[in-house]
Amino acid sequence: MAEPEPPHIRPPEPITIAVHRARNLKGQKGDTVNAMIKVEFGEKSLGESPKVDCTADTPAEFNYNATLNCTYEDPVVLDEIAHKPIVLTVIEVLPKERKQKEEKTILLGQCTMDLLPLVKGEVKHKYTLMVNPLPGSPLEQLSAESLRPEVDVTISVNDPLLDENQLKDGNLLTITMETLYSPPENWLLTGPQYYYASTLPIPITSEKESTIVCPHGQLKPGTDKEMPNKQKKWASPGQAQGNAIYITDAYVSADTVEDEDGELRGKEDREHRAVSEIDKNRITWNTERRCYMETSSVKCFQDSIAKTRYWPVEIFRLPQPSAGKGKKQNPTPSQQNIKDDEGSISFHGVAFINLAPLLYPGVQRIRGAYKVYAYTDHLLHEKTKRKLGIAEEAAKMAFNILNRNSTSPSPKKVVKDKEGDKKEVKKGASQTVKSDTASDVDGQGVVNVEGQQYVDAKSYIMLEINLERPLVPKRPPEELAKRVAELIPPRPLFPKRTDGAQRSVEDYHNQITSVAGLVLEEFRELFADDIKDPQTQTNEAMEGRRQKLIYELNSSGKYFAFKEQLKHAVVKIVREKYLKTSNFEDRQELQTFLSELYVYLVDQMHVALGQVLALEDQPPVPEPLTDSAQLKHFAREAEVNENFDLAAKYYQERIAREKNDPDNWFDYGTFCLYINDITKAEECFKECIAINQRHLPGLLLYGVVCTLSERNEAAETFFEAATCVEPRNILAWTMLGLYYDSVSNEIGAEMAYLEANKLNQAAAVATARALREEEMERHRVEDAEEEDIPEDEPGREIDNPEGGLSVPMIPEIKQPTPTSDRGNNSAKSTNRLSEKRASAIGKKPLPPGAGQQKPKSQESVGGLLSRPASQQKMSSQRGTPQPAEDAPEDIPPREPTPVPSSSVYMQAVDWLLEVKAIPFTERALGHELLSPMGGPTPGYHIALAKLMLQKREFAEAEEHLSEALQTEHQNPDAWALMGHVKYLTGDTESARDCYERTITFIADASEMHSIYLRLASVYLQEGRFQEAKNTFLLACKKSPSCVSWLGVGIACFRLGELTEAEDALSEANVLNNSDPEVWGYLSLVCLHTQRQLEAEQAYKYALKLNLQDNDLLNEIHHVQQEVGFGNPQF
Repeated sequence: MAEPEPPHIRPPEPITIAVHRARNLKGQKGDTVNAMIKVEFGEKSLGESPKVDCTADTPAEFNYNATLNCTYEDPVVLDEIAHKPIVLTVIEVLPKERKQKEEKTILLGQCTMDLLPLVKGEVKHKYTLMVNPLPGSPLEQLSAESLRPEVDVTISVNDPLLDENQLKDGNLLTITMETLYSPPENWLLTGPQYYYASTLPIPITSEKESTIVCPHGQLKPGTDKEMPNKQKKWASPGQAQGNAIYITDAYVSADTVEDEDGELRGKEDREHRAVSEIDKNRITWNTERRCYMETSSVKCFQDSIAKTRYWPVEIFRLPQPSAGKGKKQNPTPSQQNIKDDEGSISFHGVAFINLAPLLYPGVQRIRGAYKVYAYTDHLLHEKTKRKLGIAEEAAKMAFNILNRNSTSPSPKKVVKDKEGDKKEVKKGASQTVKSDTASDVDGQGVVNVEGQQYVDAKSYIMLEINLERPLVPKRPPEELAKRVAELIPPRPLFPKRTDGAQRSVEDYHNQITSVAGLVLEEFRELFADDIKDPQTQTNEAMEGRRQKLIYELNSSGKYFAFKEQLKHAVVKIVREKYLKTSNFEDRQELQTFLSELYVYLVDQMHVALGQVLALEDQPPVPEPLTDSAQLKHFAREAEVNENFDLAAKYYQERIAREKNDPDNWFDYGTFCLYINDITKAEECFKECIAINQRHLPGLLLYGVVCTLSERNEAAETFFEAATCVEPRNILAWTMLGLYYDSVSNEIGAEMAYLEANKLNQAAAVATARALREEEMERHRVEDAEEEDIPEDEPGREIDNPEGGLSVPMIPEIKQPTPTSDRGNNSAKSTNRLSEKRASAIGKKPLPPGAGQQKPKSQESVGGLLSRPASQQKMSSQRGTPQPAEDAPEDIPPREPTPVPSSSVYMQAVDWLLEVKAIPFTERALGHELLSPMGGPTPGYHIALAKLMLQKREFAEAEEHLSEALQTEHQNPDAWALMGHVKYLTGDTESARDCYERTITFIADASEMHSIYLRLASVYLQEGRFQEAKNTFLLACKKSPSCVSWLGVGIACFRLGELTEAEDALSEANVLNNSDPEVWGYLSLVCLHTQRQLEAEQAYKYALKLNLQDNDLLNEIHHVQQEVGFGNPQF
């Protein structure tokens, strides 16, 4: 048995760092510098270049190569290459002086070089790096106009670090730890300073997680006192110092709150965020940490997100490390306490990052604000299913980093209030030990007192997570369109033309027929009067007319147009029948062919004319009296009356008239879906999409049909294609979310609903903006009209008897009483807004609280809460209360955030009820019930009642309508639906009461036609024929149909108004001449008016169309026996 081959292990290969040259260096002795460059990677020194002279005109040519040997099969090594820079230190070497054993050196500057291009698959990358001066370096003295010192470097490898499979299946995760805002209030800029660390675990293999630590967080004042530096720092800068710790051309991004993915995005949180980010202290990291993830770790990361969604980021405070070198001194008591606590952590908090958006198709980046909670093992396990945190391990790593980088810039130590700081440090350390080491097995862990301060201060952390490639790739629109076309091939706009000899002759006949009709019309226009006169039918007159016709055709250009119309058909005959496609070389042969062709064309012309022309004109086909919209209305009416055969007939007639209209196929498909004919519905939606591949409702309902047939892959394709056809369509995204719900894809559903809600909010904002602009335009028009008011009208200006400016007459405005209550600030803002709008016609209103002196405490609190943070410093200078009139008049009141009129689920419910997609309607109503904007509202109960009516569950429908009417007693839709329930259950008396109440409301119900028809039919049953006639006429006035006119005819017949009855029945017969009941009542009318022939004819049509109304048949037979005619069997 052959032994399996051992797996191929790639041997270590070196990364070459080639330092080519440096220029524009300046040393201690002037422009001539004897320099060398030291190359380092992390804690490793890779070597030093030889010493080379550099002048202002001549760069220093180092041409030095350093190598970094790495094992590329180890993901830990690849992770180090991804996040650690190469540090280049430029060193000036001074000449030896007397009695000096070693050369003296000066550190001029540093620069950092990124190895990330090698991780992305490149084998060679060139850099031109700017040298950052170090403290005390001569480079710090360079003027702004001087050329910056630079170094040319190249990194290269012999073979790519990652093969194609690693590049394709692996990923690069970038974490940017930005800022913690609104920290605990006892973190002060004075007194002993601390470092603040953040940490989180990241899988680097399927079995191992790497602990990511950012230990260099520093306490900074608010942005109004110190502008923040947005440039990102290296997570592991190694020996880099000064500005070399920053990543070149990498800055913290800024997003609007609406585009963030985290928490604290509501309008109630924005004021807190504005105050925290401007006025309060903050902890700043601005650190970027990259993590290389191999294939197994990517899969593990993805599974962990799908399982728990939340990822922990732990935050804690660290004391500064003690100095490791130098003369031993007696420490102060405060320093002694910090030294004793070194190695311990305090203020242990945790933020939970919802990484579920990273599983949305195509998402590579999330960024947002996340609340910080007090850390407990129980909370960590509840949120992330992790038993223990990583703070202790991270603290050890952080102390190691801080001890190694003791030469790096550290927070300034200011020793004040020694006793207070001593108590604070000891207290913090002891409290953290108690809370963090407590056992949470029973779920009743000890309270983390220090961590609770994060919650009390409403602390939150801003961070960003970015992936090189999305975890779940998103199919591009082109691929989706191609897939839809594969499943449902598009139908060509015109049928394919099959060319051949027979087809070419048929085309020639059609063209001859067309031209003959046009010539005949021209002849009739010229000689219509002469043809009627018998004296003009002589041969000479006929010849004169022929010559005149030819003259008119030539002079008007129609003869040439007719010839051009026939040319293409003649060319096809030449090519297809005679197979002549090349030029004739012999002229005699050409003449022979033309003679033969002429004879054949003339013979075929006579054949065509003989088939078409006749001695008598054929009567023209009349245009249909009903259009597509009327037919759709008739079909919906038949659906309501549960006459499904008639409804299908109307839908099919629409399709027969316009086969290439996708809406006709779509409407027929929704009808088939309603009667549960899924197979036929699927064929209709297929035809709809075949005609128009971008028909959004067709794509959505075909996806619904595929879901009902459990073809989930095809369903997902069509739902995604709908979102690509109209990316800003709320319904498309909501339907995609409902589909994901049906297949238990919670993260996909969350993504779709989030996008739908964003679009819904954007639509509400756009609508509010349009209304505001319309209102402003109306006010501008009113202002223009106010300028033209005569002098004797109210509101004119009154002359001042003492001279000066005239004062306009201002009506007295009652002002609200000012208050310092925090809860009333929104009301005050609303009052100011309403007053501003009310005064837009040119009258300046008095501001709230005018003429009243507000106490200082009230002014400070009220101003802070009612004004934007950027304007708070303008409230009162030097602490002196200012009257309200002196406030800046150009500060507009804050507009309230527009709220959508309905949730995305309710919008989907309305559409789904219309298209009768019952399973998806139930799912959408479930979401509406749990939605913050929804709940058991009257609209919800009405929609649920409509669904119950479609399912013919009348008891449940009545129950929900009763719930809706308890809240909105004057809702016409609720009363109309209640009437339908009573009507369908046979309770006609209650149905009549409901319908009568509905039509008495000022606002109409959404569907009045069925209400009129059913109410009138109840009147007919009760013998109230005049009310029935009036109600049927209301239906005819709004939307006439065969059924409404038939009702008018029946009511008039019962009232004895036979003439009006015949007119109404004739109208019904025009709209539908295949209704047997219409023919039956026409027969009755003719019997009563003694018209035997018409009575018999109408009776025969009624029987031929299979009249099923036995009462009507018996009445017809009884009248026939009375009058003695009307039945051909007599």
